[in-house]
Amino acid sequence: MADPDRVLVPTLGRPREDDALAYALETFPDADVTLLAVVTPLDAPMSEGGVLERDEDRADAARDRATRLLESIDDPSATDRVRIDTASGRPGTVVPRYATEHDVDQVVMHGHDRKSSSLMRRVLGRGVAATVVERTDRPVTVLE
Repeated sequence: MADPDRVLVPTLGRPREDDALAYALETFPDADVTLLAVVTPLDAPMSEGGVLERDEDRADAARDRATRLLESIDDPSATDRVRIDTASGRPGTVVPRYATEHDVDQVVMHGHDRKSSSLMRRVLGRGVAATVVERTDRPVTVLE
């Protein structure tokens, strides 16, 4: 398979997402990379919101989080190929849909951190990454 032209790196506000972005930039040096800031609904079990906030505020916060992630990359010249976008919804649904709608060639994401995941997710071995792999027809690289 040829190197991808379009790579998607979803960001959910979890630890080590900078590793996924760095991996995408290093492994696919000629690809355009989209850093997708996913805004999880407040009623979802993994929501980052503890207080009811307006959707616009939450989207702004997700975009700011993605911008800080992009600024943390050591090679500023590589970041010229990165654009930031936002999408609202459950990550296991949003990421596969975004990948299809935007003709993404490759998804790169970090797997869930077993130490911070719920007992149920650890026991079942299910997380956002597993759901994305199951629901997308694009290649997905999951970093552990």
